[in-house]
Amino acid sequence: MAQPPLKTSDFDYDLPPERIAQTPVEPRHNARLLVMWRNRRDLVHTYFWEIGRYLAPGDLLVVNETRVIPARIWARKPSGGRVELLLLKKLEGETWEVLVGGKRVRPSLTLQVEGGPIAEVVADMGGARRLIQFQEPIEPYLPQIGQMPLPPYIHEPLRNPERYQTVFAREPGSAAAPTAGLHFTPELIERLKQQGVRFAGLILHIGLDTFAPVTEEDPTKHHIHTEWCELPPETAEMINTTKRAGKRVVAVGTTSVRTLETAARYATRGDWVAPFAGPTDLFILPGFEFHVVDALVTNFHLPRSTLLMLVSAFAGRERILEVYREAIRLNYRFYSFGDAMLIL
Repeated sequence: MAQPPLKTSDFDYDLPPERIAQTPVEPRHNARLLVMWRNRRDLVHTYFWEIGRYLAPGDLLVVNETRVIPARIWARKPSGGRVELLLLKKLEGETWEVLVGGKRVRPSLTLQVEGGPIAEVVADMGGARRLIQFQEPIEPYLPQIGQMPLPPYIHEPLRNPERYQTVFAREPGSAAAPTAGLHFTPELIERLKQQGVRFAGLILHIGLDTFAPVTEEDPTKHHIHTEWCELPPETAEMINTTKRAGKRVVAVGTTSVRTLETAARYATRGDWVAPFAGPTDLFILPGFEFHVVDALVTNFHLPRSTLLMLVSAFAGRERILEVYREAIRLNYRFYSFGDAMLIL
C-alpha cells in the first residue's frame, strides 16, 4: 500500500520547557550520549567521552569547521530610534542579508551602526528580513561591537563566547554553531586518533533558517534557504578512500550531512563524493536515499524543524520520536547546549 503523504505535524512532540538546556556542560565531553542503532531496538545511555566504544579504526569523523561570528549588532535610525541587526549571510560586496528588530526599517533608510560604519537598507525581503549594504566591511568591527547570536530558547547569558564555538571552528561565517561538534575536546580528539579514528573537515556556514520551524502543513512545500558549503579536495579523497576500504563515514552534525550528500551529487563513477564549493538547498526528508553517510552524531532537535526531518530520514520517523520520548523520560538535555545522540 502507498504511504500517506507526510505532514509537518508528523514531526511534532511535546517537550517540557525544563528539558531545554540553558547552559553547556563542563567539560564538553561530559555531555550524555544516547546511542541508537537503525537496525536494532536497544539503546545505550552513556557519556560523550565514551563515543570511541562505538567507533572502529579507520572510521572517519567529518566535522564542520565553520566559526560563528558575533552577528548581533545595533544601529541608530536618523530619528534616533535603535534597531537590532542580526547578520545572516554575506552576499556580494558589503551587502548582507539581515534580520531586523525595530519598526519602519524601510528601503533607502540610512543606519548608523553603533561603533561601526554607516549602512543603507536596500531591499525588503519580507517579514523581518532586509538587505543592508554597509559603506565599508563590517567584519573588522564585529569582535568589538557584536554579540553571539544565541538561539531564542536560550535565556541564560553566555559568560564565555568561545563556549558557543566548536574546537574545530576556523572559518568565520555562521549565524549559529554546528552544535553536534560542541561536545568534542582536544583530549577526546587525541584519544580517538590513538584508537585509529580519523578526522576530516568541511565548511557549511549556518543561517538561522536551519532552526526555524516549518510552517507549511506539507513539508515538501517548505522553502529551505540556501547555505554556502565547501567540501575540500583532501576531505573528498579521505571519504572516497574510507568508503572503498569498507569503513564508515560518520557525519558530525546535520550540516555535515547536508554538505556530504550535496557533494555526492557531483561524484564521478567509482567515487562517493567530489570536491565542491557553492550554495546548497538540499532538504532531506524521509524517503531520501543517503549515498555517503553511514552514521551520525547529532543533538536533540526542535519539533517541526528541518533538522528533525533529516534525522527522521536517516533513522525512521517513528523510531526517532520513540527515542525522543525515552530521552525526555530519562531527563536528557535538549537543543543547542544539550546532550548528544549517536545513530549507527
